[in-house]
Amino acid sequence: MTIKLLIIEDNSDVAGILGDYFEAKGMELDFADNGELGLSLAQAFDFDAIILDLMLPKMDGLSLCKALRSLGCSTPILMLTALDNKTDLLTGFDCGADDYLGKPFDLDVVDARIQALVKRHRGEVAQGSLKFGDIEINIAKHQASRQNMLLALTPITYQILLLLMKNAPNIVKREQIIEEIWGQSPPSSDILRSHMYQLRNQLDKPFKQPMLATVPKIGFRLQLGDKAC
Repeated sequence: MTIKLLIIEDNSDVAGILGDYFEAKGMELDFADNGELGLSLAQAFDFDAIILDLMLPKMDGLSLCKALRSLGCSTPILMLTALDNKTDLLTGFDCGADDYLGKPFDLDVVDARIQALVKRHRGEVAQGSLKFGDIEINIAKHQASRQNMLLALTPITYQILLLLMKNAPNIVKREQIIEEIWGQSPPSSDILRSHMYQLRNQLDKPFKQPMLATVPKIGFRLQLGDKAC
């Protein structure tokens, strides 16, 4: 299926480079050179993924990302920024970004990340539902709930939970999560750690009994009964 990609980037040279590259890949493209236009387009049309610059006029990338998530938009977002530091990375994930690349970037890496995000979001798995304890995933709707309370998950944290659910109560190794989500373009350990932190905030923090357990130096698993950590 053709991928529909929205590029929100105010630097015309960068937008042109990305546009030429992905157009040659056969993708359908739309562009916005400011945050307000990007927000409008993302709401008006169905895109498979969004490439979002952090520094934008009228509305910055973080505010735009947060606004889209608050409006219920689950389109995968790859954030690009020249401010490649841990604080910006974590802030981006807090606002709902799914992946993060610093400038300058390798176009092949951008492509690999976009392909992985789209594949995960399209949910190329059999439709149905999964249950483990009081957690339930509706695969067809890309929704997860615990004790019938809908969890506010990003596409990446949803896919991590889906992977943990399919293997529960067995351990899922860190390497397996990275391979499943990001394929041949693995992120830094900080990115995975940030996503796990966000998942734990949604899955465990509001409830008395934690279920997401960290297995030191190995990975993660879902468990019942015993206290998770």
